[in-house]
Amino acid sequence: MGHVIVTGFVSLDGIVTDPDGSGGTPAGGWAFRHGPETTGGDKFRLGELMDTGVLLLGRTTWELFSRLWPNRTDDFSTRMNKMAKVVATHTLTDLSAFPNSTLMDGTLTGYVRSEPRTIAVTGSLSVIRALQADDLVDEYRLMTLPSIVGTGEKMFGPSEKPVHLRLESVAPAGAASLATYVR
Repeated sequence: MGHVIVTGFVSLDGIVTDPDGSGGTPAGGWAFRHGPETTGGDKFRLGELMDTGVLLLGRTTWELFSRLWPNRTDDFSTRMNKMAKVVATHTLTDLSAFPNSTLMDGTLTGYVRSEPRTIAVTGSLSVIRALQADDLVDEYRLMTLPSIVGTGEKMFGPSEKPVHLRLESVAPAGAASLATYVR
């Protein structure tokens, strides 16, 4: 099994819902209010993982990304388009809109346990929650932005047992901070 990294934008009050505003929620777009120096480029410091790993996405995030990334030509977008992508979906069949996308075979847990490459998960809260429930997340890279959103889904839902992580690093990123937590 490869290393599983969950990345995401998180508000100061722990909300992950609709950071870019594409979901049309009343508070949507809260992350992107802080400018491109905070949200642009390789904000989660994936680096060479973009060449050697795989991006695991749920259907909704894949659909959003498939409309966003293929039309861009900057260096980061080119790497995003070339990166291997696996989509956890039971409804999509045509993945031609986003280069290098394939459908996940079998169950989410089965796929993650059999994938030898490092897996990065972004957005896709249903995928993240399933991985959390099966104790399959090795690392979180969370970009905390100075916005208090008030309502929405949180990265971490109720849990029957505590999970203790270790802070590996924290760095300023524009108006935000990028913190990396590992098991």
